Amino acid sequence: MPRLSLAQVRTQIVACRACPRLVRWREQVAGEKRAAYREDVYWGRPVPGFGDPAARLLVCGLAPGAHGANRTGRVFTGDRTGDYFYGALYRAGFANQPTSRHRDDGLHLTDCYVTGCVRCCPPANRPKPAERDNCLPFLGQELNLLRRLSCIVCLGAFAWDGVLRAVAARHPLPRPRPRFGHGAEAAVGPYLLLGCYHPSQQNTFTGRITTAMFDAVFARARELVQASGTS
Repeated sequence: MPRLSLAQVRTQIVACRACPRLVRWREQVAGEKRAAYREDVYWGRPVPGFGDPAARLLVCGLAPGAHGANRTGRVFTGDRTGDYFYGALYRAGFANQPTSRHRDDGLHLTDCYVTGCVRCCPPANRPKPAERDNCLPFLGQELNLLRRLSCIVCLGAFAWDGVLRAVAARHPLPRPRPRFGHGAEAAVGPYLLLGCYHPSQQNTFTGRITTAMFDAVFARARELVQASGTS
């Protein structure tokens, strides 16, 4: 069977209707809208990955925001979490601008690809295990196609677990199984995983994660990809 391209994987993701609960919710949110975005046409479909196909860094999050990526159609785009996130990528040299308003706003990533474990926004931001598992083959395909990849930043414990599951489909995991923590590092198959608290508003507003903490993770990711020897 011929290898799919990233573009073909994105097409498959956007067309997916494997999880009835998520399909209902993403379409309900897109139909009802938030008052601030009542004039917007919501994406309302699964959100594919985004970035540089020659990336050495992959950043994996949990799932699209209901009124962020589910509205704009681009991962981590259109809400405060996205601005916080892309601001850090910009400061680390992975993005050409620090904001993420909509999918045609001129944002470009260099040496970085951004994706998620779950591609549809879930109710209460809580995907079910079966929904995660339905999406994992897409993450596995991305890992397979990003051939220069050497470092993966996992935003939150859910993403850490999802990446480990996707990598385990192709490579044996170390024992004991690496545990998530902010700043945790683990060599898993051909990758170096970095753990990072998710930049949700709950975490940023409470100080669980600060700009300095977030920047430090991406500074470390920059060091790792530069030391990877991948040309």
